[in-house]
Amino acid sequence: MKPINLSARDLEAFLVLAQAQHFTRAAERCHLSQSAFSQKIARIERAAGVALFERSTRHVTLTPEGEVFAEEVRRIQQDLQHALSHLQDLATRRIGKVAVAALPSVAAEWMPQVIARYRAAHPMIRIALYDTLAGGGLALLREGRVDMAVTAGGDLREFATEVLKSERFFLVCRKDHAFARRRSVALAQLRDEDVVHLARGSSVRQHLEAAQVAVATGALEVEHLATVAALVAQGLGVSVVPELTLFHFERAGLAAVPLRDAALRRPVVLARRKGKALSVAAQAMVEMIRERAAA
Repeated sequence: MKPINLSARDLEAFLVLAQAQHFTRAAERCHLSQSAFSQKIARIERAAGVALFERSTRHVTLTPEGEVFAEEVRRIQQDLQHALSHLQDLATRRIGKVAVAALPSVAAEWMPQVIARYRAAHPMIRIALYDTLAGGGLALLREGRVDMAVTAGGDLREFATEVLKSERFFLVCRKDHAFARRRSVALAQLRDEDVVHLARGSSVRQHLEAAQVAVATGALEVEHLATVAALVAQGLGVSVVPELTLFHFERAGLAAVPLRDAALRRPVVLARRKGKALSVAAQAMVEMIRERAAA
């Protein structure tokens, strides 16, 4: 079937003539000469392969086929107007959705303030937040279920990334521990200590292993920082954690002491899919996360 090549101006001219029922008046409304307008209508009918108008000396009326075509053209115009209106709403962030995967520490420390600010500025945007470990966040990003992931571990080579913050690590211990009174400690000084570790799937554990922090046989390994804090509070060991997780240890009887090993840092990274543009709503979320990370 030969493709029909009609422009928006052609369709508008057709509807104007259908309404005016007079070539001269329709041509004037379209700012065309009557000859040029008549040629345009004839071209539309040739493209349609059927007469769309019945012509008399005084009036022009639609044929039955022309009536059907007019209904379709009006529907197309309404659909286009709706699509443009929807696009404008997306562009001005009146509607839309943004989904973020974030490390539990980031989800607890940064995202509540970010989401509160975002909702105040863009109340009609739906927000989805997934608080998950590094591997889970990257899986959500890979599957396209989130627009971005704020993470600190895993293989990031397949993603577009930017470092939001480089975190220091801290020793957490009881206040009656000898290290609690020091201004800083070194990893080497923990050789004889019982260390409570997070599980291997955590970004914290990955960075400690990269720094060659040994895990002694029989050492306690748990999944959650709240459990680490409870174990340390009971005097069952000390632990090494990054700055963003310190809110878990803000309890009576515990102390946080900076580690002075300059090489031990946890980069908190914003990851996106390569070659995938962010929506306007997601771009606004990225900006607010950047601002919170820099605060």
